[in-house]
Amino acid sequence: MRILLIGDIVGQPGRQIVARAVPGLIAREGLDLVVANAENAASGSGLTPGMYKELVAAGVDCITMGDHIYRRDEIVSVLESEPRIVKPANYPPQAPGREFAVVPARNGVSVAVISLLGRVFMRPVDCPWAAADRVLAALPTDVRVIVVDFHGEATSDKQLMGRYLDGKVTAVLGTHTHVTTADEQIFPGGTAFQCDVGMTGPYESILGRRIDRVMETTRTFLPTAFDVATGDVRLAGSIVECDEATGRATSIRRLMLKQEAAEGLPAPPSSSPKRQPQTT
Repeated sequence: MRILLIGDIVGQPGRQIVARAVPGLIAREGLDLVVANAENAASGSGLTPGMYKELVAAGVDCITMGDHIYRRDEIVSVLESEPRIVKPANYPPQAPGREFAVVPARNGVSVAVISLLGRVFMRPVDCPWAAADRVLAALPTDVRVIVVDFHGEATSDKQLMGRYLDGKVTAVLGTHTHVTTADEQIFPGGTAFQCDVGMTGPYESILGRRIDRVMETTRTFLPTAFDVATGDVRLAGSIVECDEATGRATSIRRLMLKQEAAEGLPAPPSSSPKRQPQTT
């Protein structure tokens, strides 16, 4: 089976290319599951209920978040009620949201999706390694395919988690830095790994924000609004192929899709109702 993890969706440009590209990518790449990090979807910070519905309607099967998860108060109701979105599992138990989701892929296989937050150069959070152990122990025993979005700043943090979970999960794929890394690989135990799958949004920018605004604040220390940029919009992510019986990854490939390429994708087949995820 084939799984796509889309990297940090930034603002309206990121949401628009996801809506345009995902149905065609599902058809072209034979994708069984699409996961997307959407913590930057609302004007560069947070997510709203309407945007959640928009991404699910586009074909995203599960949404992960990160350190900006609670920037929009209205998302709390979605985190508490919807089965296709997860919080970082190493957030405190009192924090709204579910620690994992088990979602049905298009081929009928149940896939677990987990989000974890790194600790190096990040806001203090609970131990991600302990959280990973706790969540893996809580998963249904028949779930073999497990995708982990490790949302962190430091490559060392991400590599440690990848090595720690090698053989225990299908993929450990990084988000947060908005910069695609060229270290995609399959570890000896059968876990696909990449430090960061990149950003989905405007690349004529500073990590998705207008260059002039970021430059002014950097040079003068005067505060400016870091508005989302608009130029050179791309979708970034990685496609992992795995053995659904064992959960072991067999390949991983980076994906970088520019706006013009998205416009040329094949039209999606007639849609059918999504299978309902298991509640957790």
